[in-house]
Amino acid sequence: MSAAPIREAAESERNGTQQFRSQVGHISRHSGIFFAGTIFTMSLGYGFKIYLARTLGPENLGLYALGMTLIGLIGIFNTLGLPQSAVRFVAAYRAAGRFAELHSLLWRGAGLLVLANVLLAAALLVFGRVIAIRFYHAPALVPYLPLFALLMLFGVLSAFYGKVLAGFRDLRLRTILNNFVGSPLNIVIAVALISAGLGLRGFLLAQVLSGGIVCALLVGAVRRLTPPEARFLAQRGSAPKKEVWAFSASMLGIGLLEFIMTQVDKIALGFYRTPREVGIYSVAAALVVYVPLVLSSVNQIFAPTIADLHARGEPTLLARLFQSLTKWIIGLTLPLAVVIVVFSRPLMRIFGHDFEGGWPILVIGTLGQLVNCGVGSVGYLLLMSGHEKRLIKVQVAMAGVMIAASVALIPHWGIIGAAVAAAITNVGMNMWNLLEVRKALGISPYNRGYYRLIVPLFCMIAATVVLRMSASRFHHDWLSLAVTLIVAYIVFGGATVMVGLDADDRMIISAVWARVRERTGSPVAAQ
Repeated sequence: MSAAPIREAAESERNGTQQFRSQVGHISRHSGIFFAGTIFTMSLGYGFKIYLARTLGPENLGLYALGMTLIGLIGIFNTLGLPQSAVRFVAAYRAAGRFAELHSLLWRGAGLLVLANVLLAAALLVFGRVIAIRFYHAPALVPYLPLFALLMLFGVLSAFYGKVLAGFRDLRLRTILNNFVGSPLNIVIAVALISAGLGLRGFLLAQVLSGGIVCALLVGAVRRLTPPEARFLAQRGSAPKKEVWAFSASMLGIGLLEFIMTQVDKIALGFYRTPREVGIYSVAAALVVYVPLVLSSVNQIFAPTIADLHARGEPTLLARLFQSLTKWIIGLTLPLAVVIVVFSRPLMRIFGHDFEGGWPILVIGTLGQLVNCGVGSVGYLLLMSGHEKRLIKVQVAMAGVMIAASVALIPHWGIIGAAVAAAITNVGMNMWNLLEVRKALGISPYNRGYYRLIVPLFCMIAATVVLRMSASRFHHDWLSLAVTLIVAYIVFGGATVMVGLDADDRMIISAVWARVRERTGSPVAAQ
């Protein structure tokens, strides 16, 4: 009798371990594809940003950033909330065989997006002129508004059909089209047009042309994946169902709040300061976006995993994944963040001496993003587990903080005030979301295994500082940066392997290594 509970407990533990390994393998495979695509785009984009900074200068980049805030504001509404709805309902409709509903979402939904964006583009041309002249004090922005309108139209359709591919659970194809096709195409066209003397206009034209091509490729890919019963003209036209619009309405609200928290700093800079300062700030802020790269890659596939595990009532497995993934996100982010902070001045100097003064933005922004990575996927845990009201409550409060901090700090501190306002908002929102996750789900990303990262962290910081002090020996800023980044990851990774791994970490390494061997055709030992 006493042996039965022991056997049941052992069997339960084996099942839990097998499920954990299976989920880790699935997450690592899909997030790895997205990560590879992002690294490819980042590598190309970094060099391209240097080219743009040196060719166009801070003034033109500032005009571009201000134009993007205009279509970003409209972009809150021009999606109608449909892209995020596509992630959820495409998979549901396809699995349930609800082809009429799938047809209406894919094609009538896109038709509504086109109609809405034509109307909003007209509004941009009319009211954008007034905002550019009277609010931003930048009349030079006005001639570029038609190109921003076209960019908005292709952008929303690409976003919609990209999310549809995610709903079909094909991140591979979406990554290939967006990252491996779209990014190089945009760069090639832009360099050709800018070299022909078109300047900022050539850069915008390149984005419009490459955006149109990628949009067409995405539509073709979606059509191939769509069941024949739901393809274009396969059904009578009907509007998307109420359940789609209800979810879309929530996404619109979240989108508005996210816009406030991510764009108010640039809007306030445009109002209180000059396009030149906006240009410097936008370059630094674009580099800070790369800090949570690992977190973003994991979120692409962990988000639907959260919904699945929560719906199946498996909180223990969800908590275990949350803890392990967050630890890996922190570990893979720390070397990059430390190098950016220590090399902030030479990193900005690569874009030209006009941009060197933006180095404090890198330091402040990176520290804020470290907190973002340090709490893991807390926002998606709330959103995908049916606690979106808690997420919206946090975002409403922190949007108010962002507006107040920007108005208070930017007039006096300029770009540093903008960076501080953004960092305060980022840190406050993520810490609050972490508390909400604990209240709603009763889980935390932290355990004693995190203490094992302390020794590798100090070893890596020491190596980075030593290389920073010896940077002049490399003669080029970019070379010292590249060498230091490689060394930082080697030192941190080596020390972590020696002292920082627990049982779940070893299981993750085993699962990822098995996937790598499968991809390379190497024999995999039976598990």
